Order: sequence, then structure tokens, then C-alpha cells
Amino acid sequence: MIAQPDAGQSWSAEDYARNARFVADLGVPVLDLLAPRPGERILDLGCGDGALTERIAAAGADVLGCDASPELLEAAAARGLAVRLVDGHALPFEAEFDAVFSNAALHWMRREPGAVVAGVRRALRPGGRFVGEMGGHGNVAAVMTALIAALDRQGVDGAAALPWYFPTAEEYQALLEAQGFAVESIALLPRPTPLPTGMTGWLATFGAPFVRTLPEAERGAVLREAERLLAPSLRDGAGRWTADYVRLRFAAKVGGGES
Repeated sequence: MIAQPDAGQSWSAEDYARNARFVADLGVPVLDLLAPRPGERILDLGCGDGALTERIAAAGADVLGCDASPELLEAAAARGLAVRLVDGHALPFEAEFDAVFSNAALHWMRREPGAVVAGVRRALRPGGRFVGEMGGHGNVAAVMTALIAALDRQGVDGAAALPWYFPTAEEYQALLEAQGFAVESIALLPRPTPLPTGMTGWLATFGAPFVRTLPEAERGAVLREAERLLAPSLRDGAGRWTADYVRLRFAAKVGGGES
């Protein structure tokens, strides 16, 4: 699920479904943590193609999916979901939702993560809850190191191209508490993740932000070099790839409502 991609970054719903369906599949535990109830008004922040939004709706909730990708929102709308094109850094809602849910999207909203949390707080009613999972500190560390090295060899500052925000539990808890949330649970969860379409498919979907400043003819070479560097550590003897995921999962609540 993606929210607020940078300028020049776009998403293919077809590629996402093929190379990243596991993202929604592995998001079921955080959906269980949300525990949506019939009649609740819920915002899915960074809904992507709506795979988990659809499950929230199936629980009887009145759910709105928002994302900054028109391509992914079109796929979500095709599921019959209510959707809205929104910048996650500037949420326009005021005390409208009983809960805000987010899976695998908040780490893309890296410019001002505090503004994202503040917008979520404004969007919630008293007693509302914010439940989510995102990339945490150490997420895809090997992948980032390989991409940075491949870019550095092209004379590009790879570290400056980082497109993600991967906080520690302590860092994100401080952001939540600064906006008045009571944090009920928060933890980093190491989760080595098999890649159904290999590292090639993963990089094609998620590696594009690293190489967007390069001439188009050079982008593929950088991604292939990163894949070559990763093979000794992330590919097994049978050719199966596993990404070094670390997720940050949390549940927080606004004061003032029923317990």
C-alpha cells in the first residue's frame, strides 16, 4: 500500500498485484489488531489497491480508502470501495472517523511523519484509535545497502535517494504521544519475507524511487547490479529470494471516548 509518492514516482496496479500481493496477505494480523466493528467509520490510510480495505468493509464498517496513487485507487474503486485521492501529509478530515488503519504505507510518507500523525489525530473522534504497521528500523537493510552501492558506482549519492522512513519503536511512540495518543502497543517485528516473484519483481515495484533521477536507459543496470550484490545473502541454493523485512506494528488511542 502506497501513500503520497514523490514527484516522478508512479504505480502500476497490475505490477503491484503481481509482485506485491504478499504485502496485503501479511497485513492480516494488523487488521486483526484493528478489529473493525459493524457501523464504525474507518479510514484506510494508504489503501493501495484496496485488498485490505475490502476486508474492513466486509466486517460491516463504513470504510473510506485514501491514497496518493490514482492508478491504485482506480483498482480499489473497481472493488466497489469508496476512495479518495489524498496526500498523507495533509489529511483534510476533522473528527470524522472512529479508527484510522494503515498497512505498509506510512514509511512512504517520509517528508514530515509528524504532520501525518497530526493529520490522523485530527481525523479521529474522541476515543478513536490508530492502528498500523509500517517498515521499522532495519527494514530491508541489505536491500538498501545494495541499492546505495549500485548507485554510488554510477556517481550518484545513493544515501540521498532513500525513499523511506523506517523509525524505531521509541521514535514513533514519541511522535504519537506528542499528538496526544496513548500508545497501547508498539514493537519492531523481524519478518524475513519470501518474495514470490524474486528480487527482480520486488525491485521493479519498489526500487524505482532509488533510480528515478537516472536516465531511463541506466535504471535497469543499477537494479540488476543491486540484485547481483544481494544474491549471496538473500537467495538460497534453490534460487528462492527472501527479503529482510522488519515491521513496526502499533495500536494507539485518543482520549475522551469510551474505554
